[in-house]
Amino acid sequence: MRAKIENEVLYLHKDDVPQYKKKGSVVRNNYFWTLRSIAGRANFGQDWEYEAEVWLALRRVLLFFTESGYLGLRETTLEFSHEQEVIPDVFRLIATWEDENEAIEQNG
Repeated sequence: MRAKIENEVLYLHKDDVPQYKKKGSVVRNNYFWTLRSIAGRANFGQDWEYEAEVWLALRRVLLFFTESGYLGLRETTLEFSHEQEVIPDVFRLIATWEDENEAIEQNG
């Protein structure tokens, strides 16, 4: 999931957050509700926001769903752009730098 941090708030890109589907997978729907429940803001069509106070909880959620094996790594790993400069320690286990070639393709 594409992520960025500004003013001690982590933003998950609106196109990468999980979607709730009424007849969808129980695991994916649980993932949606779990991430949404700790978000400071999780409005439809907007980036989801997580204040620094919940970063440890966010890390635990991402690690749990990663280790469950039901979701792909792209769905549970935070991808920071190289502009971020530093990945906070709390996210080191579940974060990576975005692939520069993919970023170029996405941005045209």
